[in-house]
Amino acid sequence: MSTTREQAPGDRGPEPHGARPGAVPSESDGTAPAASSRVLALNGASGIVPMARDFTRQALYDWGWLPAATAEGRAACEDVLLVVSELVTNACLHAEGPEGLRVSRTSKVLRLEVSDLGTGQPAPRTPHRAGRPGGHGMFIVQRLCLDWGVVRTPGVAGKTVWAELAAPA
Repeated sequence: MSTTREQAPGDRGPEPHGARPGAVPSESDGTAPAASSRVLALNGASGIVPMARDFTRQALYDWGWLPAATAEGRAACEDVLLVVSELVTNACLHAEGPEGLRVSRTSKVLRLEVSDLGTGQPAPRTPHRAGRPGGHGMFIVQRLCLDWGVVRTPGVAGKTVWAELAAPA
């Protein structure tokens, strides 16, 4: 399920009128009442990983996904928080720290995006060795997510690593 392709326009349905490809409508722009997003600046902050988890947890509460009514729903929300931790931690370890986190949702998909100024290309370690410490981040992302990838903008430093999970039921 792991990819490093940019999500193609229309992968998640028709684009709202005037939206640029890959843009996720926000709660305030009025283009898609069923979709919303939240953005957290992380550049220069301390305690970035817990901050990102708390920010994402609050979004899940605000969107009614927490508290979850079922064990499956709770597990899905924990998966979201784990993926946030892994993406932010990878940016800290391999890309001079994250610049920002975007958490977006539609009725079916939750999308996480972590931007950084790094030049590296994230990938699951091959071969994956479950019994060894470290190197599990992108393997976890690959296993828990519907899809993930990297977006780079020509002429702009850095990248955005995105991951999509099924929306908690």
